[in-house]
Amino acid sequence: MHPAPSVIIFTTFSGLGFGLLFWLGIGAIVPTGLSAFIWFTIAYVCAVGGLLASTFHLGRPERAIKAFSQWRTSWLSREGIAAVLALVIMAIYGAGLVFTGTRVAFLGWLGAFGAIATVLTTSMIYTQLKTVPRWHHWTTPILFLALSISGGALLAGQVTIAIVLLTLTGALQTYAWMTGSQRFTNSGSDIQTATGLGHIGRVRAFEPPHTGGNYLMREFIYVVGRKHVTRLQVIAGVLGFIAPIILLVLPFNHIFAALAVLCHIAGVLCLRWLFFAQAEHVVGLYYGKR
Repeated sequence: MHPAPSVIIFTTFSGLGFGLLFWLGIGAIVPTGLSAFIWFTIAYVCAVGGLLASTFHLGRPERAIKAFSQWRTSWLSREGIAAVLALVIMAIYGAGLVFTGTRVAFLGWLGAFGAIATVLTTSMIYTQLKTVPRWHHWTTPILFLALSISGGALLAGQVTIAIVLLTLTGALQTYAWMTGSQRFTNSGSDIQTATGLGHIGRVRAFEPPHTGGNYLMREFIYVVGRKHVTRLQVIAGVLGFIAPIILLVLPFNHIFAALAVLCHIAGVLCLRWLFFAQAEHVVGLYYGKR
């Protein structure tokens, strides 16, 4: 897939924002007054900012509202509905903390569930695609959830929990990288299935389908060298997981905590780029790119 910056920003920051809303909702931290306003502002800037960034990837951004009408069949529509419900519920919950110092636990837990549901629906947009074997796997939704919850714990200052979650998430991400390259081969897709002519016999391309580029080649076929993949995986792993864990293990310091958050964000941006750049769409078979 073509790694569009808007989608990378969306999946990174919306996950972080909804992850923080999850921890606020379950009462891991219960700020009041101005402190609560600051915490919820950070969460909403990340969550809403990420959602807004995703609209720039739409062909007709002004028609984004129409995505809400397809909730019966579209995970994108379900994502939008879940996001709106979660943000509205958490806004009411947060208002109670800001203006009256009162925590309505029921609303908090309901909003936390909505935040996690939003991240899950986002992940299912990619997981459902059988045409991208690397994504069509159980690790995709689990990683989206794990990155959101662990990043939210880091941002919420839940040091011990963040260390454990970042360790587990890093291990899961490593497993996903190690097994991902085999999923296309294991899917059984080849030039026969791509053209639908396998029932006739063995198929080979006589010449390229097009003499120039087109939309499918720009959006669904992206080749990144193995050497660059390895280097970027190391960078993403170090920044996203190892560096934050080391900084959290050190005696607590606000500067170290801020650096841990910044390192994690940089690492997740990198691994999100890899998530899209390494995706191999079966349409690449038709164009001789696989």
